[in-house]
Amino acid sequence: MLPEPLRRLIQQLARLPGVGEKTAQRFALHLATTDPELGADLGRALATLRESIHPCPRCGNIAERRAAAPAEPCDICSDSHRDGSFLCVVARIQDLLSIERSGAMRGHYFVLGRLLSPLEGIGAEELPLERLEQRIKDPERPVREVLIATPPSVDGEATALLLAQLLKPHGVVVSRIASGIPHGGDLEFADPVTIGRAVAGRRGLE
Repeated sequence: MLPEPLRRLIQQLARLPGVGEKTAQRFALHLATTDPELGADLGRALATLRESIHPCPRCGNIAERRAAAPAEPCDICSDSHRDGSFLCVVARIQDLLSIERSGAMRGHYFVLGRLLSPLEGIGAEELPLERLEQRIKDPERPVREVLIATPPSVDGEATALLLAQLLKPHGVVVSRIASGIPHGGDLEFADPVTIGRAVAGRRGLE
């Protein structure tokens, strides 16, 4: 019932996380009929997105790619007012953004990109553990405390225990976000107050 170009757009939009076919169809029809200028702006933004960003070489967050410094660290790592001795380890960039919105974290971050998951075949060798150790041992930015802010799920807890075993021999304090985030919950969908309390009430990992 719809033209082929519109059906293709709906199929592509439906591939986005959290977007079902009905939502994708509503988005596509809006772009095609209601606000054509928005569609043009969106197309230009998508066309240049991958060339305009890059992973931060220090933490793994998304950073803007600038012509003068194509491998420049992200804004958080470049902020001299933040506490470089306090490092928060998160699973995903979405978790980093959620913690930032809470205003409870004034240190730096390290993004793992994934969690331990035996069912998905993700073992310790799939995590950037060597790069994390290098960050901990960096003499220019010595770390005194590492807050492990992985989700309170089975995979998140397993990852937290692995990181605690890895990092404690380096002489840093290893802590874990406190309760308040429900077991099996996702940091991305937690409200800022709950995340703020979890960071403020962090506990040591044995």
